[in-house]
Amino acid sequence: MVRNACWYLLDRGQARTARNRLQQLYDTWLRRLGPDHEGTLWTAYCLARALDDTEDHASARALDEDTLQRRRRLLGEDHPETLTTASNLAIRLAALGQTEEARTLGEDTLTRQRRVLGEDHPDTLRTAHNLAIRLADLGQTEEARTLGEATLTRRRRVLGEDHPATLITAANLAIDLAALGQTEEARTLGEDTLTRRRRVLGEDHPNTLTILRFLDQLGAAREDSDIGG
Repeated sequence: MVRNACWYLLDRGQARTARNRLQQLYDTWLRRLGPDHEGTLWTAYCLARALDDTEDHASARALDEDTLQRRRRLLGEDHPETLTTASNLAIRLAALGQTEEARTLGEDTLTRQRRVLGEDHPDTLRTAHNLAIRLADLGQTEEARTLGEATLTRRRRVLGEDHPATLITAANLAIDLAALGQTEEARTLGEDTLTRRRRVLGEDHPNTLTILRFLDQLGAAREDSDIGG
């Protein structure tokens, strides 16, 4: 129950509160159950996200590295929980600027998840979404757009158009479209995403504010282009 409540807080942008509660729970379970117990490992998974969301990327990476090592030993390389941890670790590596390593781990994880879970599994789609970001970070924007478009189509079908994960993919795809000079397509997708986020997440949610800033930047760039012309 505590973990579920903390996950809800994370999804609502209240990472600091969730982090403090998860740290207490993790310390308790680590002491009582040991580091290899599934309850401890699952709490570590949640805590690593909370650490990452509060900008403590190094601690998040260390925790995910430890969890991945344990899950590989206990469950095997291709177990869904192992692959989820590997996908998370790729996010932590990217946050620390280790983008090539993040892409390599993400590609390996995506290949395994597609084989084990299937193309449309939410975990597979999450890894694909994050890999598209890594590709864009490395300047492979066309590849990022292609993967992002495929992931958005699948997430809309599997999760629904208004699911927060779907909207994250839509927002990132809008960024890729803008980077490729497809400004009108980027604006259309961004405005649709903003409308949905306001309704689903609220006006003040960090993700709502992020897409709003993106649209403001697009508008400013358009004004500069008009003046220059």
